[in-house]
Amino acid sequence: MRTKDLFDIFSRKKTKKKDEMWKKITVDYREKNSLVISELVSMGFEINFKELKVADYLVKGVAIERKTVSDFISSIKNKRMTSQLEEIQQYKDRLLIIEGMDEQELYSDDFSGERIGMHPNAIRGFLLSVILKYKVPIIFTKNSEDTAKFILVLSKKENKEAPLNVSKKNLTKKERKQFILESFSNIGPKTAKKLLKKFRTIRSIINASQEEIRESIGKKSESFKVVEEEY
Repeated sequence: MRTKDLFDIFSRKKTKKKDEMWKKITVDYREKNSLVISELVSMGFEINFKELKVADYLVKGVAIERKTVSDFISSIKNKRMTSQLEEIQQYKDRLLIIEGMDEQELYSDDFSGERIGMHPNAIRGFLLSVILKYKVPIIFTKNSEDTAKFILVLSKKENKEAPLNVSKKNLTKKERKQFILESFSNIGPKTAKKLLKKFRTIRSIINASQEEIRESIGKKSESFKVVEEEY
């Protein structure tokens, strides 16, 4: 075998290995039924499903949180989006993809006949917080195919692999108390802090009478009726 032929063999193997690297991405297993996955597979991607504690996709060191328009709105309302934005800070490079701009109106007050109860300016304010407070760039995509194409372009960029050992953010004792209270409907950060300032502990709040809580937070005290309801 000639030296040139030997060089060509190794050169082809190196090129093939490099070409295959961009096709391998890590995806959270909860994304399995997403239309984005079928689009990625049709593009030749090799999907490595894992239970990711943070983000939905890991592509060339970039952590991607993907939300459909309706999921984005509901995640703002139940505070899940805020937690996810805090957790994704563990990655130096991160993105929020809001998918479906051709399919749903971001500022609509109605999704599939269901009133969402969020003023457009509240949504705009949250979008500004995503960029300015959490420093997470936002990409708006038309649909699942468009999302997959963004991932395709990103996957071909040179970058280092992202660590998989990130975890959910560890909350402080005060944050844990506030987190518990915010799980009640209509109880936001300000109301939760107000209750904790007065009653000091979760136990004291739960044991307080409806009248005592009403004196502190008014009609929002109705949210705590669930404490007395049977399973």
